Amino acid sequence: MNKIYFLILLITLGTMSTTRSWSQEQETTAAISVIEGETASRRSPKNIGGGVLGHGLGLVSLQSAGRYASQNPTFYVRGLQTLGSANQPLILVDGIERDITSLSAEEVEQVQILKDAAATAIYGYKGVNGVINILTKHGQSETKSIRFSYDHVLQKLDKPRMVDAYTYASAINEARINDGLSPRYNSRELEAFSSGSYPYLYPNVNWMDETFRDWAHTNRYDLEFRGGSKTFRYFALMNLISDRGFINNSDMNEGYSTQDKYSRGNLRMNFDIDLTPTIFVGVNVSASLAETSRPGSAADLWDIVYTVPSAAFPIADETGTWAGSDTWAGTLNPVAQAQGAAYYRNHTRSLFSDITVRKNLESITPGLSAWIRVGYDNIANIYEDHSRTYVYTVTSPTFPDSGEPTYTRKSYGAESSMGSDARVNTFARRLHLEGGADYRRTWQNHALHGRLMWDYEYEDPEGINNTLYRQNVVLQTHYGYADRYLADLALVESGSSRLAPGTKWSFSPTASVAWVMSKESWLAENPWIGLLKLRASAGIQNADFLPGDGVWTYYAQQYQTSGTTYPFGSGWTSEFGTTQLGQLATADPSHEVAYKVNAGIDARIKDALDITVDVFGQQRKNIWVDASGKYSSVLGNAAPYENAGRVDSWGIEVGADWTHQFGYVRFNIGGNFNFNRSEIVEQLEEPRLYPNLVQTGHRVGQVYGLKAIGFFADEADIANSPTQNFSSVRPGDIKYADINSDGVIDANDKEAIGYGSIAPEIYYNMHIGAEWKGWSLFMNWQGAGHYSAILNTKSMYYPLVSGTTLSEHYYENRWTPERAADALYPRLSSQSNANNYQANTVFLADRSYLKLREVELSYDLPERLLDKLKFVSGIRLYARGIDLLSFDHLEVGDPEAYGIYPLSRNLAFGAKLTF
Repeated sequence: MNKIYFLILLITLGTMSTTRSWSQEQETTAAISVIEGETASRRSPKNIGGGVLGHGLGLVSLQSAGRYASQNPTFYVRGLQTLGSANQPLILVDGIERDITSLSAEEVEQVQILKDAAATAIYGYKGVNGVINILTKHGQSETKSIRFSYDHVLQKLDKPRMVDAYTYASAINEARINDGLSPRYNSRELEAFSSGSYPYLYPNVNWMDETFRDWAHTNRYDLEFRGGSKTFRYFALMNLISDRGFINNSDMNEGYSTQDKYSRGNLRMNFDIDLTPTIFVGVNVSASLAETSRPGSAADLWDIVYTVPSAAFPIADETGTWAGSDTWAGTLNPVAQAQGAAYYRNHTRSLFSDITVRKNLESITPGLSAWIRVGYDNIANIYEDHSRTYVYTVTSPTFPDSGEPTYTRKSYGAESSMGSDARVNTFARRLHLEGGADYRRTWQNHALHGRLMWDYEYEDPEGINNTLYRQNVVLQTHYGYADRYLADLALVESGSSRLAPGTKWSFSPTASVAWVMSKESWLAENPWIGLLKLRASAGIQNADFLPGDGVWTYYAQQYQTSGTTYPFGSGWTSEFGTTQLGQLATADPSHEVAYKVNAGIDARIKDALDITVDVFGQQRKNIWVDASGKYSSVLGNAAPYENAGRVDSWGIEVGADWTHQFGYVRFNIGGNFNFNRSEIVEQLEEPRLYPNLVQTGHRVGQVYGLKAIGFFADEADIANSPTQNFSSVRPGDIKYADINSDGVIDANDKEAIGYGSIAPEIYYNMHIGAEWKGWSLFMNWQGAGHYSAILNTKSMYYPLVSGTTLSEHYYENRWTPERAADALYPRLSSQSNANNYQANTVFLADRSYLKLREVELSYDLPERLLDKLKFVSGIRLYARGIDLLSFDHLEVGDPEAYGIYPLSRNLAFGAKLTF
């Protein structure tokens, strides 16, 4: 038995099941929510991370954009809880920390969200931000089944729109005039861009459409074997996924494709064996091979198409040679990079394995058992660089006032053969070892369960000074009286190699209680109340986070060598330069500590409506912060890190689910609502000149910037306004409020604007489903609120900087004297405009949204038809829509992905056969 088995023991007092049993709801004293594996598969996801997106009470899951291979959501349990980047929860697979990017949704029985101290105590330092525990499927006694499923997913890309060549050339002229410069293009050149009469000299290339197609597709195959006898149970699954990306014309070379591709094959085998009546053996093995390829030199084509304007150069010259320009080298030709630079490939090979041996020791005393578990994981990434270089030409045209245009042309680059470099890129190994004893005893109205456990983990990622050693010693007890009064106590001593000598070990106590009111005699006979339970927990948890960007040596004084030599003349110079003190060491190091409380209510009404409400609070102390704000420059050295930060967080979670049968129709509706607020109480902030600059007391992740009050109308408006010190301003530039009333607009006028940009404070979802005579309809909506961003994507919101391209959205909403009243954005500028490109409320976006995360329509073929087929016991056909609709405040882009990488809307069609 392992750690997660013990957690289930406390929750279920029995064996694992696919849904929450009656005893689970009554016996747990912790705050836990569950996502069923069937729910996670409805998005036809690449992995389980994508499957749980938008589900789970207390779980904030945010979609990412980018290449298909790298699209993995970001998770937070109960929002942001500390300073810095160490806010992600611990993610486990069957109780062991593991990478889930290769874990398919079809392997998963359920996903448990462990939220309060009572639920996460046994995970020591790693559980302080909450835990996501993924339970894989296991065999079932006296059954046998084979299941095959196939999904075909169509992805529709929402491509951003950039201006054409004529509009770009006109915009450049307008921007240069705005900057007090002469126009770049004359009238004949503008006409050439408009008419397309000289496509190799004055081109008009839609790089977005030339580089990317509108549709891509993914195929998913799953073959599952599940069953067992009384003493041997098995689950085996083979999963294959293949994605072909959005690159246009990727098969132009003989022998290879330059498509952005992703392929992965998984094999999982879980065996549960009753070796003897008193010895149980469990073996879990999972292996994965993943391969991704992309155009040569790992070129970021999206960054290129957001950079190169449509007027920069043609795709190729008249001879078919790739083209470039004096401003934009041919290596920034996105079509050339997509088709002519060969390809770059990565292979990821993963092996996850563990074995558990449990011995029943009732011969010593009833209720006693002992176990040991060993797990070993290995992940390696190997890359192959088959890139090649190519020749490109640069054509420089001149269009005089009369006559035909003339040009000069030069060739650059060289044709090369494909590369053959290959090596290990990254690797990681993990050894997990645990063992302990369980005691379980019931008598009369009393139930007592106890566990004494030790676990050890060795993690060795690629690189130096990265190896981790952690240990936990856990004493955990559960007591129940008459199934009404429940209490749990966990005492955990944890050690970590990350921490400084003398601080490596820490003690974490946690206690929780519950009162099952529905078991009381005065409520037990109430026909409306199936369950009514009050829960409360409190605990202290510790963390072994490192200060700064993972600084291991914060507690030992380090020295650094500069390049400056001793001034003793040419014969006496030092080979090593001067040696000096580096950042000062922390004088009295400690570690981050969390003090957590939680109170909750679980209720079931009329065996149809389930309600869960939790309120929680947390105080994080001793957070690592840079102490430079505490000391002045008189210190003379880089200030040390200190355990001085504090963050307070609190919130509420409400979940409800109602199921009812209306004749032949089974109807279900439910939803979750999460509110999470985190406030910085202390961070050793430097003294500020003005109160508007103080960040302590605001949200974690709060957006800061200048308050815009409009655009300068003319020179008189500029002359009559406070001086703005970022850069010289002209009509159409952003006009800012003088927040500190000192008569000057500068960085001292910044203040808190909007909400946080890292994670929303409000996160909610609502699902609705119905079943009728084999037909099923399921729909899930998910939304977020109190969520902000500064829109700063180049070319989309910061256009023409150093000649980059320009979005249609910005061009149509820019300031001009003629439409100053309804302009959304400042004037065009051909230079980097330090005044306009500050973080400010013009570019402040409300990222709140409501999305149709998934909708599924399915049909189960009737038994009378299956009986005729004989060899198949179930056939389900389904169609799914994923992320089809978004109601938000952004005119272009998506609130979850407003950068250069767009998201897609997906349609999936599939079938599931059971034999």
